[in-house]
Amino acid sequence: MTTGLFPAHADMLDVEKDELKFGFIKLTDMAPLAIAYEKGFFEDEGLFVTLEPQANWKVLLDRVITGELDGAHMLSGQPIAATIGFGTPAHIVTPFTMDLNGNAITVSNDVWAMMKPHIPTDADGKSVHPVKSDTLKPVIDQFRAEGKPFNMGMVFPVSTHNYELRYWLAAGNIHPGYYSPTDISGQIKADALLSVTPPPQMPSTLEAGTIHGYSVGEPWNQQAVFKGIGVPVVTDYDIFKNRSEKVFGITADFAKQNPNTTLALTKALIRAAQWLDEGDNANRMEAVEILSRPEYVGADKEVIANSMTGTFEYEKGDKRDVPDFNVFYRHFATYPYYSDAVWYLTQMRRWGQIAEHKDDAWYAEAAKSVYLPDIYLEAAKMLVEEGHVAEADFPWGSDGYRPTTPATDVIDGIPFDGKQPNAYIDSLPIGLKSGQIIDGNEVAGS
Repeated sequence: MTTGLFPAHADMLDVEKDELKFGFIKLTDMAPLAIAYEKGFFEDEGLFVTLEPQANWKVLLDRVITGELDGAHMLSGQPIAATIGFGTPAHIVTPFTMDLNGNAITVSNDVWAMMKPHIPTDADGKSVHPVKSDTLKPVIDQFRAEGKPFNMGMVFPVSTHNYELRYWLAAGNIHPGYYSPTDISGQIKADALLSVTPPPQMPSTLEAGTIHGYSVGEPWNQQAVFKGIGVPVVTDYDIFKNRSEKVFGITADFAKQNPNTTLALTKALIRAAQWLDEGDNANRMEAVEILSRPEYVGADKEVIANSMTGTFEYEKGDKRDVPDFNVFYRHFATYPYYSDAVWYLTQMRRWGQIAEHKDDAWYAEAAKSVYLPDIYLEAAKMLVEEGHVAEADFPWGSDGYRPTTPATDVIDGIPFDGKQPNAYIDSLPIGLKSGQIIDGNEVAGS
């Protein structure tokens, strides 16, 4: 089926299902969905898509599981957690990574004022970035001495934001807390108390004083700057460069029952990602205008543009170039790497969401049950043959694992090799090690 507005390719896939409903959360990294819709890439593939914002990540996942949604913009950790049975169990898969980076950590003005004396400055008197969490530790120590909890918000227990916030805190010897099978608060032995706050509510919750900082995607860090209520202190690009952020999630049953539809939607999303990054981000201002509409993100264009166009503002007026803050296509961003899944699994194990030791083979098998690079490359091959994308844009010879992330690309200086997850877990100073479990409120085992 076509509307006549978008020409059909001679080899258009015979899709099993052409009317689809996809869910998303109001964040700028839902952009590939909006662009695939607005630029006609879905219709080019014979797909008639409805995009529907969801109340929160749990509702979104539940609706994909029940089939109310055919697929959705998901946290990278969601398909993995669901498939291994943490939270709501379901076999969720992804043929497409939606973006890299895109998050930051923001603190209240009061906390920033307490941190600043501990932060080095450059010749112009500006704070040296990236700001490390050891500058926050004296603040947390002061709160503890005064008998006050230090509360921070993140968007979901298996969100990138949770793991990045924990990673940053732990790098400065601040314990973010453990989970256990009997205590899913994530606050066992914690120095900073992390809890869930929906992304659009982050600024107002910070302003109310309920939390003292948060980790979230855009535009909600820049919103704090514009409102004058907080200061972003570090981006996730500086915590762990080019970490996968969101994926497009579908059930394994959907992929099995609708193989051509899955290929077609993957093709459309790859084209959208390519459009978002082409010409050194030449299309970003148009993307900002689209995302600012109420049916998508619904934030001011100026706020969205602050991060989407290659800059990022920290203290008000301190705007710096961060060209890779949002990456949708370059660096093979859309390829669903097994090693990205493995990293999330190591963080789940590190903090007790995976309660017991698993061998390295388990991590590889779990990653391969969720991430589907074969489908992705099949879609990419079709797009190359159709002349939409360049052959050089895809890692054809990849075994599904990124090269080892070097120490220089990580804020704690600890390299990551996705093929050796247990060696990596054991190299992290704070967190559960191979033989350890949480027993009550204590770490037990060797």
